[in-house]
Amino acid sequence: MRAASVPVNTRSYNERMTVHHQTFDVAVIGGGLVGKTAALALTQGGRRVALLAQTCASLPAGAAFDARVYALSASSQTLLERLRVWQALDLARLAPVYDMRVFGDAAAELHFSAFQASVSQLAWIAESSLIERALDAALRFQPNLTWIDSRAQGLEVKPDAASIGLANGSVLEADLVVGADGAHSWVRAQIGSKVDRRDYKQTGVVANFKAGRPHGDTAYQWFREGEIIALLPLPDGHVSLVWSAQTEHARELLELAPAQLAAEVERVTQSLLGPLECVTPAQGFPLALQTVDRLIAPRVALVGDAAHLIHPLAGQGMNLGLRDVDALADVIAKKEAFRDLGDTVLLRRYERARREDISALMIATDGLQKLFSVPGTVARAVRNTGMAFVGAQPLLKRWLVSAALG
Repeated sequence: MRAASVPVNTRSYNERMTVHHQTFDVAVIGGGLVGKTAALALTQGGRRVALLAQTCASLPAGAAFDARVYALSASSQTLLERLRVWQALDLARLAPVYDMRVFGDAAAELHFSAFQASVSQLAWIAESSLIERALDAALRFQPNLTWIDSRAQGLEVKPDAASIGLANGSVLEADLVVGADGAHSWVRAQIGSKVDRRDYKQTGVVANFKAGRPHGDTAYQWFREGEIIALLPLPDGHVSLVWSAQTEHARELLELAPAQLAAEVERVTQSLLGPLECVTPAQGFPLALQTVDRLIAPRVALVGDAAHLIHPLAGQGMNLGLRDVDALADVIAKKEAFRDLGDTVLLRRYERARREDISALMIATDGLQKLFSVPGTVARAVRNTGMAFVGAQPLLKRWLVSAALG
């Protein structure tokens, strides 16, 4: 272990005492679900981990649900179970998806069934804050985890370690730095990874509603005039809206009063779930496709949105990030004893393990978004004919479900 020369102004998350070590095996920069899962997976793997992130914010007073939800695949569930996070979730706030119905912009419809695909469920719908609070609780009991409440503002990669300067004046050293700091990643900028970003000129509008009719644990999706509307099941007869709308239209939706927004969602979904009551304020986030030329650099690895950004139409962005974490943890667990954690040879194994999965999902989601954005009756006929063809192929649908499950 390298000697610590200057005390680091950090606090241990288990609140035993102020920690004076400034050397770690891994420093994870960035919180959220992916960063915290990475920190938990690596510290449970026996590594000394520093996590530069904030704790999960509380829900607004009176809020029934978090407006931001995720559709977690089987691979994400398996990872969270292995980390003993899934078992700590409040099951009453999770909703299974047993069926999915997708409506084209003509008469075509696709139906995916967990029963027909021989799986327990297609996905679980979970609030972002529900998972993050469980991660915070798990991290609290990790003796090798140090939670640092300061922002990174300098990164220097040296032959024997990466040196991280903090806003509070302290300096950390780590064998490996994991960048989990989102689409506008500071870590990614420090290593000079080139970013190719294409703005979809759309905004994802999210809100939750009480539905007048039972959703039957079914996820619904509509393609309408280049926009995509999804209603995802939540417990107790609630549904979560994810409306990928053109930016100007999204601005109009966000300005609507709750009752007006509910009425508009009822209209575009043809009142399939009956009258809707808006129970959380609508929020919006920009949509883009973003790729990077490399996921690694000496002593640095990128995960989650720092490594890729895809359209939310398939609900796979979070699952993709959690698979990054799983792959990185696996590569580190299997490393040769003589290799350093920051060894480029080791990190290239992680990059190779992730490239195909990331590329395939990017191509699929971007292709679907483009396909349903092309105007005209000919384009509409072609894509709806394609949907009808897929709907008539049970083996193809089963393969699509298997791919989505990860």
